[in-house]
Amino acid sequence: MIRTLHKVAILGLLMSPLNALADTSVLFIGNSFTFGYGSAARFYRADTVTDLNNEGIGGVPALFKSFADQAGLDYDVYLETRGGSNIDFHLENKLGVIGRRPWDQVVMHGYSTLDAEEPGNPDKLVASTAAMTEFLRSKNPDVDVYLTATWSRADQTYPPERPWSGQPIEQMALDVRAGYDLAAAAPGVAAVNPVGEAWTRAMALGIADPNPYDGIETDKINLWTWDHYHASTYGYYLEALVVFGNLTGRDPRSLGENECSGYELGMARNEVRMLQQAAFEQLHSEGKVMADPLELSQAVNPERCVAGR
Repeated sequence: MIRTLHKVAILGLLMSPLNALADTSVLFIGNSFTFGYGSAARFYRADTVTDLNNEGIGGVPALFKSFADQAGLDYDVYLETRGGSNIDFHLENKLGVIGRRPWDQVVMHGYSTLDAEEPGNPDKLVASTAAMTEFLRSKNPDVDVYLTATWSRADQTYPPERPWSGQPIEQMALDVRAGYDLAAAAPGVAAVNPVGEAWTRAMALGIADPNPYDGIETDKINLWTWDHYHASTYGYYLEALVVFGNLTGRDPRSLGENECSGYELGMARNEVRMLQQAAFEQLHSEGKVMADPLELSQAVNPERCVAGR
């Protein structure tokens, strides 16, 4: 009788929520554009995700985790990041970490100009994406890889003698996206996260200022941080919304303007709503999500997110 009770107790422990495996594992591979350099997002809710480099990063992965939790989706989120790196860095130095387990989904991106030595040249991105995807598929043939096409850099557009000098702010994002579209031809790549184009939509919608060098217009936000290169908290928040929508198929607006992470990061409800709108419009234009916004009968004040794991 005692032995039977002991077995039941062990079975109950193994089946408890604390020991249950998440439905989906997702690994983020990237650089400062993933870990949130220059913003409050960098160490945000780091206790809710696993940083494989043990650097205490929350960043975009933690925002994604928060959104997934609020949507009732069970994700186990990991990240492996190194500032200034392209995908080839992770290939050469981090396969021992990345390959410790098979992944259901992987989100990754390379250097912000496609190639640090030859801005705009996608060749290195295409080759490294194919090699990394092949490695990931050797661990799980069914892994879905998502490539994040990053944003236009103001510091590469508005000052003179830069690769995109004198061109419209949206052009760099379009060129970067074209490079990622080429890389997405690799077997196992599920889709491209259109983050840069969502930034452009936020500018077109009037929520984001397109040129931080001439000051920020009244009632607009700055998607870049102080260096006009990396993102601000707003920019990383928009990045996470796009990734959330693309990986889950959920309308980012389904999170509602009372979304808790935006509140914890100090955003106004209108800012949250407009950033969700920009993410939705870009994803919807590519057929990634169907319209399904959260509709409340009356306004609901945002609250703190539930405690981390």
